[in-house]
Amino acid sequence: MIGAGIFAAAGPAAQAAGSGLLLGVLVAGLIAFLNATTMAQLAAIYPESGGAYVYGRKRLGEFWGFLAGWGFVIGKLASCTAMALTFGYYANPEYAKPIAITAVIVLMITNYLGIKKTAFVTRILVVLVLSALAIVAFAALAGGNASFSRLTEGGISGGIGGVLEAAALMFFAFAGYARIATLGEEVIEPRKTIPKAIILALAMTLIIYLLIIGSAVLTVDIDQLANSKAPLLLAVQSGSFAYLSPFVRFGACCASLGVLLSLMAGISRTVFSMSANSDLPHFFSAVHPEHKVPYRAELAVGMIIVTVVGFADLRGAIGFSSFAILIYYSIANISSLKLSKEERLWPKFMSALGLLGCLVVAFSLPMTSLVGGLTLFGMGAIVFAMTHYFQRRPGM
Repeated sequence: MIGAGIFAAAGPAAQAAGSGLLLGVLVAGLIAFLNATTMAQLAAIYPESGGAYVYGRKRLGEFWGFLAGWGFVIGKLASCTAMALTFGYYANPEYAKPIAITAVIVLMITNYLGIKKTAFVTRILVVLVLSALAIVAFAALAGGNASFSRLTEGGISGGIGGVLEAAALMFFAFAGYARIATLGEEVIEPRKTIPKAIILALAMTLIIYLLIIGSAVLTVDIDQLANSKAPLLLAVQSGSFAYLSPFVRFGACCASLGVLLSLMAGISRTVFSMSANSDLPHFFSAVHPEHKVPYRAELAVGMIIVTVVGFADLRGAIGFSSFAILIYYSIANISSLKLSKEERLWPKFMSALGLLGCLVVAFSLPMTSLVGGLTLFGMGAIVFAMTHYFQRRPGM
């Protein structure tokens, strides 16, 4: 969870809620917890890769499973766009888009060659990210520019609606918690261990996010924070420890590249799985004979991201990603409502609250995110209908 999202989402969320940003973080953390409990109990029953794509198919039918998979793909493509732009803005804001496009192409080739982010590299990235965040908190709070008066400056923009929009945007920074829920086959006593892991991981992440976002809000005027493409860097540069800003740049760049590499690989494999199940064109299910990767899916994912990066903005990418992934988790929560009492790890009302939370904050996003998201989900429904129509035709 603790990755590049925290470096990017604070600015757009501050623009939505003003000084209500911290409330938005709390709401996002609560929804993330409810969704994680849903994913954990579904993963305990269906310990296979695919997440809500699998759960929707098993509990609600092929169409809902497809819609979840479609939402995952389009949402994570938007996440990749946001991560690429985050890398560009922290590396060099003057050339952010060319740098972002170059990074996507390099990582596309990396995935094509079957080079994976190892557990060792992941640990190094976590250390770098946590170190960078520690520098942000220290430099912001000790830099001589912190003031508690900023917590109420300008009030809460947009009232409750602004806080909910901020929660939807900050939800982007919590992405990754569901991976804990998919470890059912790899831990001892998963029905006890996974719930504890989820609560502990989310609690730690929420505390860190509140500390970091709180530091930024105390240090930087909310309007400046809202308009920044690199908000945490701005918090460091605002005080007497501005000379530490290169370390924050480096940490943000490493985090965004690490997340981008994993996301691109994950999306391509979801596309591969959906193609193998005939939910997407079978063309994308081809595996490279030498590198053993779904190379057509890898190339398609990479080229889509390069194209979108060329015209997208960071706030729009985060908003669209959040909308799609919130719908994805809505389908997971609906699937969870179908579980029997014996199958449940948590009370049924928690899945209902998770569903309500996802839908409320999703539809609190800006109109551009809503229209774009609903349009692409509509296109997904058309793709499903056409694919299954041709499958049923004689000779097809």
